[in-house]
Amino acid sequence: MFYHRKELFYPVNVGKPDAQFGQFLLEQFGGATGELTAALQYWVQSFHVENAAIRDMLQDIALEEFNHLEMVGKLIAQHTSKLDQTKVYEAPLFKMKGIGPHFVDSQGSAWTATYINEGGNVVRDLRANIAAEGGARQTYETLIKHTTDEGTVKALTHLLTREITHTNMFMKALDSMGKLDDPFFGTIQPDDTVDVVFNLSHGEDARGPWNEKPLKYIEDPQPKGKIPSAPINPDDEKTPTSAK
Repeated sequence: MFYHRKELFYPVNVGKPDAQFGQFLLEQFGGATGELTAALQYWVQSFHVENAAIRDMLQDIALEEFNHLEMVGKLIAQHTSKLDQTKVYEAPLFKMKGIGPHFVDSQGSAWTATYINEGGNVVRDLRANIAAEGGARQTYETLIKHTTDEGTVKALTHLLTREITHTNMFMKALDSMGKLDDPFFGTIQPDDTVDVVFNLSHGEDARGPWNEKPLKYIEDPQPKGKIPSAPINPDDEKTPTSAK
């Protein structure tokens, strides 16, 4: 069951409408890092999770993201409410599609379900969610730097803050499973190269904890496989080669 209250989750009060900035805001409505993507991603993931507490967390955050989608939509609507004050070339997308939010990003590309990152494994999904929150947080920071409207900045700062909170929640969920800093998950055991790292980019090589003990560092890795045999294709055109 879904229940909608018409009051916004957080106040949205645009003082000076700016249609061009409204077009930027579409990135968080119908873009890859937007709130629709996050809401649907976490909601769908919750159907895969057996742990009741983590499932509840995913659903709570998913519903909060739907609230955020509503906030961004209201921001866009308020920023595009007075198109007569804006030159057409500054926001051509709204001139063609009309005021308010649309399921496109800031460049006019339509939203697509391929933005959603879920795979049926709770560890894999929680790690994907951390990356999703990081992408959204970065987008909000960029948006904040492109507006001086006080009401807009307050709303976007709140949205940016919640991305940090959600990241923390996902990290704590992974930690509760002992998977916050353990790269292994799943049921298939890795082979004996799991602790081996290769130096494959020579010149000004640098070392760090990612290629130091207890990991085994191979300075000059050599191929272990042979050159693969040429394909046999009876339908291929035969080009004679001259012998030397």
